[in-house]
Amino acid sequence: MTRPVNETTPRRGALKPDPRLSAYFSDEEERRAVTREMFDHAAPAYDRAEKLTGLGSGAWYRREVLRRNGLAAGMTLLDAAAGTGLVTVAAHELVGASGRVVALDPSPGMLAELRKKVAVETLEAYAESIPLPDDHVDFVSMGYALRHVGDLDSALSEYLRVLNSGGRLCIMEISRPASRLARVLMRFHIRVVVPLLARLTRSQGEVKRLWEYYGDTIEAALEPARILDAMRRAGFSDVNCSVTLGIFREYTGRKA
Repeated sequence: MTRPVNETTPRRGALKPDPRLSAYFSDEEERRAVTREMFDHAAPAYDRAEKLTGLGSGAWYRREVLRRNGLAAGMTLLDAAAGTGLVTVAAHELVGASGRVVALDPSPGMLAELRKKVAVETLEAYAESIPLPDDHVDFVSMGYALRHVGDLDSALSEYLRVLNSGGRLCIMEISRPASRLARVLMRFHIRVVVPLLARLTRSQGEVKRLWEYYGDTIEAALEPARILDAMRRAGFSDVNCSVTLGIFREYTGRKA
C-alpha cells in the first residue's frame, strides 16, 4: 500500500541551499520539485548506476551495518528515503517474517522500483513529515540520503517521534574524504567514469544528471559535527559517528 506525498510547508530551520547547489534550485519548494523529477526519471536505471559507482557499498555492507546496530528479527523498521530499496531489502531479510518494514520516499518512481524487489508497505512522503503515529517503530534507517534533506532538524525530530522508547536510529552516509587528492578522485569517478560506464551499458541519460547532482551534494554535505549536534538537539542519546575507508559514515543514536 502506498500513501501520497505530504506537501506540508517546511518548518523553520530548513537548511539554506548551498551555493554549490544553486545551479539546481534556489529554495526548498524548487528543491523538492527538481529532485523528485530527477529521481523519478532515473529510477529505472538507478540500481545499475549505483553498482557502477561503487560508492553506495554492497548489499553485504548495508546488511552488516543494520545488524551491527541492533536490527533483529521481529522488529518494526522505517527505512526513510528508501529509494529503490537497497537498504530496505537488507532490513527485510534481518527482521524476517515476524517483523515489519515500512519504506518511505517522496519519489513514486523510486518506490515503484522498490516494490519490484520486496513486498513491504510504502509511504510516498518526506522525512520531515512522516505519516506514522508516535512511538510506532523500533528502528529507523536512512541510506545515503541525509544530504538530500531540506530541513535536518525536522527530519531528526520526526525520526525521534516515530521511534519507540529505546528505539535506534542508523543513518548511513557518504562524506567528503579528508585529503584533497581523494576528493578529486571521487569527483572524477562520479562525474566522468560513471557516466561513461552508464553509456556503455545503455543506462538512461537521466542518471548522468542525477550523478552530477550526487557529486555536488557530497561536496556540499554538512560536517559530521553539525549532524551530531543536530541529533542531540532532536533528543537522541548515545549519539555516535563511525567511519569506514574514510568515506562511509554511520551516524547512530537512541531514543531514551
